[in-house]
Amino acid sequence: MTKGTSIGTGVTAGRSYPKHVILALLFVGWCLGNMDRMAMSFAVVPISKELGLSASLTGLVLSSFFIGYVIMQVPGGWLADKFGSRRVLLLIVFVWSIFTGFTGSAWSLASLLTIRVAFGLSEGSFSPSAIKLLSETFPRKESGRAIAILLMASGFMTVIVPIVSAAAIGSIGWRGMFYLIGSLGVVLIVLFWLFLRPRPAPAEPPVAAGDAAKAEPHSLRELLRMPMIWDIIVVSFAIYTLSWGFNTWLPTYLVQQRHLSLMSIGWLQIIPGIALMGGMYLGGTIVDALKPRWYRVLAVASSAISAAMIYLMYTCHSIALFAAWQTIAYLILGFLLAFVPAFLVKQVPAAIVGSATGLSSFGAQLAGFVTPLVIGVLVDAFKGSFAAAFGYLIIFALVSVVCFVLLRPRRGL
Repeated sequence: MTKGTSIGTGVTAGRSYPKHVILALLFVGWCLGNMDRMAMSFAVVPISKELGLSASLTGLVLSSFFIGYVIMQVPGGWLADKFGSRRVLLLIVFVWSIFTGFTGSAWSLASLLTIRVAFGLSEGSFSPSAIKLLSETFPRKESGRAIAILLMASGFMTVIVPIVSAAAIGSIGWRGMFYLIGSLGVVLIVLFWLFLRPRPAPAEPPVAAGDAAKAEPHSLRELLRMPMIWDIIVVSFAIYTLSWGFNTWLPTYLVQQRHLSLMSIGWLQIIPGIALMGGMYLGGTIVDALKPRWYRVLAVASSAISAAMIYLMYTCHSIALFAAWQTIAYLILGFLLAFVPAFLVKQVPAAIVGSATGLSSFGAQLAGFVTPLVIGVLVDAFKGSFAAAFGYLIIFALVSVVCFVLLRPRRGL
């Protein structure tokens, strides 16, 4: 190992670690962050019974985390650019662990909503900070795959969390489950402090020179003037409408409409979860390997197919067919979830990757707030039917088709 110095990421002088160690640490961190959010989708079933919540209020509980999470996306990326991603990551893991534990102490709807908003504020900086750190640690030609591997944490937890949550709720209750998850954050802080010290990626030649270099954005304000960024924000909202629609309401739908137990749902989600991870890895690999002219073709086709899969999921009559269509939908969704941030990192200068990723994440996590709440209202309005909810997801799959048609890469990578 070599001795390191500050590299503009908040890394203090001392021993540095190879890029794959850094990626592994961030993967573990994002697993823990996803565990809490996904666990709430299962915990909300007994919570709703305990607190006597309607579908609309249940949707509000699921959405409350994202109020704080959305607020911190852009500031979180800016903080990573300004003060260094390592410093930001250490702070937010500490704070989010506290509020994860507090979730288990909620005694009313108001206290639960307050804690979840605070938790969202604390975790909101993780994604842009982690992606910025990866962009500074891995060469640009490898960044897409590295980001995809990081995002695969959500797919991995899609497999693990349903089984773990069902078992934990059945044995120690939903409160004990959140106490346990919060305690795991303490272990993560120690690992980050000891080992999250990356070596900088080798310097790469500038993409443009002369007048072209002057056109490069250098600040958050300049990013906001780029049409491509606004396209990315909207398509992120559309794609994550599908993701959060599945993650937050699918367990409730399967319990109420398909009459499955929580443990059965846990086992049912294993294969779709694996497909989600495979799609993510494929998305990052493709961005690294192909020319930009192929990006839109694949993204448009994938979005259109996802709309068809969602329709088939709702209209099929057997659980086996439901799982099959869900598996294909998750494979495609995983591809799109990895494609967008991997594409974006290659389109902006490294110095403002945090801000650019924060803007993309703002659209993504705004969907995390809006979608559970809207679905809850739709289910109430249609007297327990999920038909309008699935229609809502199909509409946004088609919105992503339009966004990808309009997307124009800035750089000929």
